Amino acid sequence: MKVTQVEFVISAVSPKQYPQGSLPELALAGRSNVGKSSFINKMANRKNLARTSSKPGKTQTLNYYLINKALYFVDLPGYGYAKVSKAEKAKWGRMMEEYFQTRQQLKAVIHVVDIRHKPTKDDQEMFSYLKHYEIPVIVVATKTDKIPRGKWQKHAKEIRVILGMEKEDTLILFSAETGQGKEEAWTAIWKKIRDGSSEKEEGI
Repeated sequence: MKVTQVEFVISAVSPKQYPQGSLPELALAGRSNVGKSSFINKMANRKNLARTSSKPGKTQTLNYYLINKALYFVDLPGYGYAKVSKAEKAKWGRMMEEYFQTRQQLKAVIHVVDIRHKPTKDDQEMFSYLKHYEIPVIVVATKTDKIPRGKWQKHAKEIRVILGMEKEDTLILFSAETGQGKEEAWTAIWKKIRDGSSEKEEGI
């Protein structure tokens, strides 16, 4: 997909702040510092659209990015950051659960994991939550440029087994540095949008 127009729209903390309209939304979930912002930047062909940070826990709101006036990427707060208070974690959890459960525009969750490491307990719980509530999910394993290509499939298999992915579940190997998996990710995104819509989307 050729991205020609991108804009940051809002940092929302409650449903009343969500953008109006019926444009499809793709939410990004993952551990703190796993590379969600870098994924958004690469997919949108922008270097600094979504601010990246070496400091975990930076994203504390639902950050909306409008792509080609056709869809939104929604960057969610990262999970698994130990230094965040229990109260803060609980607040983020309620905010994300409310979004997952009530937002009709949500077409799929892009679940971002790091290909170099085994999925954590938090990763497993997130994936299980999405599957339990039948929320479409695309697993994206980032940082493929950090390990030899010959080890990609071994790590991919490990991710599938630990998360409990089915054969039909989508796993994309991705690198924000090289662009590996970018077109495959766009293809998977539009498939989820089409599958989740009763009417044909325009602008594909």
